[in-house]
Amino acid sequence: MLSDDSANVDIMLGNPKQALIKMSIPLIISLLITSFYNLIDAAWVSGLGADALAGVGFFTPIFMILVGFGNGLGSGSAFAISKYIGEKNKPKADNASIHSILIDIVISLIITVLLLVFLNPILEIMGAGQTIGYATDYGNIILVGSILVILSNALYGIFRGEGDTKRPMYAMIASAILNMILDPIFIYTFNLGVKGAAVATLISALFVILIMIYWFYIKKDTYLKPVFANFNFRKDISTDIVKVGLPASIQLLNNAFFAAVFSALLAFVGSTDSVAVYATGWRIVIIGTTPILAIGTALISVVAANYGAKNYRNIQTAHRYAMKISLVLGIAVMILTNVFAADIASIFASSGSSVRIAGELTAFLSWIVIYYPTMAAGVASTYVFQGLGMGITAMFQTIMRETGFTILFAYILAIVLGFGVWGAWMGIVLGEIVSNNLTMIWADWKIKKLIKHNG
Repeated sequence: MLSDDSANVDIMLGNPKQALIKMSIPLIISLLITSFYNLIDAAWVSGLGADALAGVGFFTPIFMILVGFGNGLGSGSAFAISKYIGEKNKPKADNASIHSILIDIVISLIITVLLLVFLNPILEIMGAGQTIGYATDYGNIILVGSILVILSNALYGIFRGEGDTKRPMYAMIASAILNMILDPIFIYTFNLGVKGAAVATLISALFVILIMIYWFYIKKDTYLKPVFANFNFRKDISTDIVKVGLPASIQLLNNAFFAAVFSALLAFVGSTDSVAVYATGWRIVIIGTTPILAIGTALISVVAANYGAKNYRNIQTAHRYAMKISLVLGIAVMILTNVFAADIASIFASSGSSVRIAGELTAFLSWIVIYYPTMAAGVASTYVFQGLGMGITAMFQTIMRETGFTILFAYILAIVLGFGVWGAWMGIVLGEIVSNNLTMIWADWKIKKLIKHNG
């Protein structure tokens, strides 16, 4: 089965600790870069004022739907492909890669049409109010080109499926640099405002797709060969991709639902400024938690490959090691963010009307980091279930965490007990702490059961 371009496959099926580290480092860099250029978008848009920043913030949950479907489908692809590679069935893995691309295109077109039709009603329900003009200006452009956002994220899953996380990293670096260059040009030089930020984002996403097309179809040096000559429709392949990909997408869609509900809660107990603080602060949270999410993402392929190869003890080793290194990173980032909260906030609230949110943004960053260390248990454990093909279970865990515990605690603290905006923030903290620990216990039990029943 192995060929000259199979070094990543050897790593993925080797020592699970080494595989996790080698796959995680490029993923950490990749996801950090993506988060940073989202922050750069926010920094440039903040120069247009707090209303513009809030308007883009109200669209953020919808943008998360697009990214969520892309990442979710990518997770489905990574699971199926890694499992087939673990089973030593490369032709099936090749077939799965082209299945993945076709499924991504069909689903992205459906999502685009639905969101374009319902954009305004969704924004009104969220309470966009006076900022709805900015939200629709930004959102309509993103939605028209949303296939680029979804497909670029989903294609990364094919590379992760064969254990290659370096090339997606290179593509993201190139995309981030391009986005950094284009943002000020389209926003200010061409005087497009928030529309310019949207155009820059889409051009960057297109660039990523073109780079990956080059590797797949021109250079042709990938382990997997996602060409139509290798395509033969198989229901079992589609099922494997979808049974992890769609629940993972809904899992991330739930994140968008949470962001929408939480924004509405903040608008009720606070103001649109509180929404701007949350939208901006959450981008910073995403950066802080990126290393933990990257380790979890790498864990999907390591678990799936060993699941296909029936190396169940390697799954246990990978899970526990992922939690250990994630815990160290979570504690370090928690401390750094808390210490430098005011400095970080000043970057995004230093000019115009945005200055008025600086204090609230600093407070948000100081408190929200409390739950970071518990993510070490929750994220790794949820991604273990995706690597085992149990997408529905992983989805339920995410819904339990956010729509269940987090919104419940936020409602009780912010409204019932009257703690307002601060209570809403602490609802996130308590919800994450409780659910992350429950998920860890669940995953550990599942892996032990798998080992026991299979010798």
